[in-house]
Amino acid sequence: MGMKILIVYDSRTGNTEKMAYGVAEGVRGEGVEVEVRRVDEASIDDLPEVDGLIIGSPVYYGQPSSKIKRFLDESVKYHGKLEGKVGGAFASSGGNHSGGETTIISILEALLIHGMVIQGTSGRNHYGPVSVGAPGEEELKTCKLFGARVARLAKLLHKEPEK
Repeated sequence: MGMKILIVYDSRTGNTEKMAYGVAEGVRGEGVEVEVRRVDEASIDDLPEVDGLIIGSPVYYGQPSSKIKRFLDESVKYHGKLEGKVGGAFASSGGNHSGGETTIISILEALLIHGMVIQGTSGRNHYGPVSVGAPGEEELKTCKLFGARVARLAKLLHKEPEK
């Protein structure tokens, strides 16, 4: 079985969805299989089967949407079984300083409690990509670079045995 990363997102206006597909492009560019699912169509039961999980959410009062929060709450079913998998997060917000980073950090806290491995960046968007409103060319480039970085980390951590 090849390496696989799951991207789960919530999106009301389409902004977070555009970001999800930008992240997926970066993952695919590293030769890693990626599945993109709206949170309503995602299943907690897929989590043990993937090598990485990236979650995207719009910002609601500085936190993830209720659907993303519910997905994370339900993931307790696999507590202790996601150890060592790669995690990441991204968010779209309505304005500057409106909670993009706090939303990402909230998601990352849950992934860290699962024992997942998170990689930041010294470049733009240290915790994960944030878009203010609709993602433009620069934000989509950041999403693609983020997806590639997560995929490279997953490949490093989950090398397939040589034949």
